Amino acid sequence: MLTKGVPDFREGQVSFDEDGHLERGNTPTVMNPDDEHALRAALQTVVRHGGSVRVLSMGPPGYKTVLREAMETVYADDLTLVSDRAFAAADTWATAITLATAIEYLGRPDLVVAGFKTADGETGHTGPQTCWCLGLPLVTHVRSLAVDAETGRLRAERLVEGDVAEAETVGCELPAFLVTDPEFEPRYRTAGERLRHKDHRAAARERAESYEDHLTVLDHEQLNLDPDYVGLDGSPTIVESVDPIPRAPAEREATDVDPGDPEAMGALFDELRPHGATTAAEAGD
Repeated sequence: MLTKGVPDFREGQVSFDEDGHLERGNTPTVMNPDDEHALRAALQTVVRHGGSVRVLSMGPPGYKTVLREAMETVYADDLTLVSDRAFAAADTWATAITLATAIEYLGRPDLVVAGFKTADGETGHTGPQTCWCLGLPLVTHVRSLAVDAETGRLRAERLVEGDVAEAETVGCELPAFLVTDPEFEPRYRTAGERLRHKDHRAAARERAESYEDHLTVLDHEQLNLDPDYVGLDGSPTIVESVDPIPRAPAEREATDVDPGDPEAMGALFDELRPHGATTAAEAGD
C-alpha cells in the first residue's frame, strides 16, 4: 500500500512565509487523508483472506512518523520508507519509477493499493503511473471490492468518471493495482471478520510502540537506481511558476482593545465576566 506525508492543512496548523508560500519545515506533516481509504481496503482484504499489509512511502527521514501513524490508525504490519537525497524534488513520474522499483525489490504483492490523490499536489498521477511501471491491471475510483482467493480474481465496484451517482462492477486477475475513491468504506460482514479486525487493531497498536523494529529504509544504491533518472534530475515536469496560497478568510470577528483605555478595558471585562468559572462574589472577593 502506498502513502505520502503531506502538510496538515487544518486551520491553525499551516505556516506561510510573508509571500504566502507554504513553509513545510514549520508545518506538521501527517498521512495523506485519501490514503486512509486505501489502507482500509488493504486491511479488509487481509482480514478476509489472510496475509499482511505493508505500507510504502517515499520521502525524507521525518516521514517515519507518517508510517507510524499508518500502523497506529489503520493497522499496517510492516513499514518501508524509500529515503535518499537523490530522490528529492521528484515529480510524479520520477516518484512512480522509484516506488515501482521498491515494490519489485520487496517482492511483488497480490494487491497494490493507492489513494485517489494527495492533499498537496492533487494530480492523481502517482498511483496510475506506478501501476504502468509494474505492468499490472489497474482499477480506479474503487468504492468496494471482493477477492476470490480460489480463482485469484478481484471484483470491484468503481465510480464512473463524470457522474458520482453511476457505478460499474469490473473484474481482473491478481496481482492488480487499485486506486480507492474517497467513498470507499470497508465492510466486515461476519462476527469472525469483526473479531479478526479487532485482533489486528490490538496487535498493530502494540507494534507501533516500537515501530522502527518493523521499518525498512531503502536508498538509491540498494534499489540500484541511477540518480540521473530519479529525483529532480529524472523529473520531466517543468514548473513555470508557483502562486502564493491564498490566506483563508478569518471565520471570527476581532475587536482591538487598547489596554491603556480604562473605559474600553472595563467594557472588555464586562463582556468576559459571564464566561468566567466564577464571579467575584462567588469567589468571596
